[in-house]
Amino acid sequence: ILASSGAGRPAGCDAIRGLERFSKVVAAGAEAPAESAASVPLTYLGLFDGVRSFFASSEEARARGLRKAHFSFLTPEGRCEACAGTGRKTVSLDHLADVSGPCEACRGARYRREVLEVRVAGRTIADVLDLTAAEGASALSGLPKVASGLALLAGIGLDYLRLGQPLDTLSGGERQRLKLAAELAAPPPGRVLYLFDEPTTGLHPSDTDRLLRLFGRILEAGHTIIAVEHDLDLISRAGHIIDLGPEGGSEGGTVVAAGTPEAVAASAASHTGAALRSYRGRGPTRRP
Repeated sequence: ILASSGAGRPAGCDAIRGLERFSKVVAAGAEAPAESAASVPLTYLGLFDGVRSFFASSEEARARGLRKAHFSFLTPEGRCEACAGTGRKTVSLDHLADVSGPCEACRGARYRREVLEVRVAGRTIADVLDLTAAEGASALSGLPKVASGLALLAGIGLDYLRLGQPLDTLSGGERQRLKLAAELAAPPPGRVLYLFDEPTTGLHPSDTDRLLRLFGRILEAGHTIIAVEHDLDLISRAGHIIDLGPEGGSEGGTVVAAGTPEAVAASAASHTGAALRSYRGRGPTRRP
């Protein structure tokens, strides 16, 4: 009901009440959060400038006359000209699908050779982009803002994500969590309404548990979360459930049951209630 009709009016409802209680609405859908295919987690979170400044301030970079611009794979000063900083080359073949592989000039490193000759604490700028979020939080502990941002990624189950991984290669669930990390890194004043579409998609149960712990901290801070979800772990730990049905697609759209997990589980007409009864019988339910 929060979708726009395109004319600035809510779609699918007569009115929306209560939005004045929030200073911001964050819709974390599964679409790619990148502005371009060249975007990577480190640039999307606004952390790459700090890393580039760190390299540019090194004694070796200054001795070579390299500036901050040289440590970007998007600028003419720094990028490999053969692949334009993408690290890959694509060959078009007649009547066949395009073939893509690592750039032969930079071997996938994205940078000019002279930039890759600069090492700080034993690493080149390309080595940093190849670190995972967990590795980066440790290796870049001397840069507090960068380290805290990467620790936040690790805290929402993206510890394995490589800092230079193109965002258009991420799954829908990874994109949502990356957007959430960007929002949490610079929270706005006031209360925020977060909207999620299947946020647990593709997550290991341990990662789902970490995500729900983060949701708990968001709720404790006074914010609100609305999620479209089928994962019973998340549903069983919700504060309020709206079960739409009775079936899916054209057979659904009616509110079958609403209320706490206990109330929905007690509904004989709700398929979700039946699933919750079975799920709750397998162990204790925790609230975020």
